[in-house]
Amino acid sequence: MIKYEVIIYWSEEDQAFVAEAPELPGCAAHGATQEAALANALDAIRLWIDTAKEFGDPVPEPKGRRLIFA
Repeated sequence: MIKYEVIIYWSEEDQAFVAEAPELPGCAAHGATQEAALANALDAIRLWIDTAKEFGDPVPEPKGRRLIFA
């Protein structure tokens, strides 16, 4: 289960919903819907964590905040 905060917002520039995990620097995804952006963000979070572990980089503990849809 992913416990990282995810912020989802509409980007006029990208014409898509963007989902960011602010606790994981650079971890973001997009989608045509909020649901798609969230699903893609969950994949991105898993990949971010796997990559950090592979390279021996620290993985921050999740703060366990709620999902925010803006």
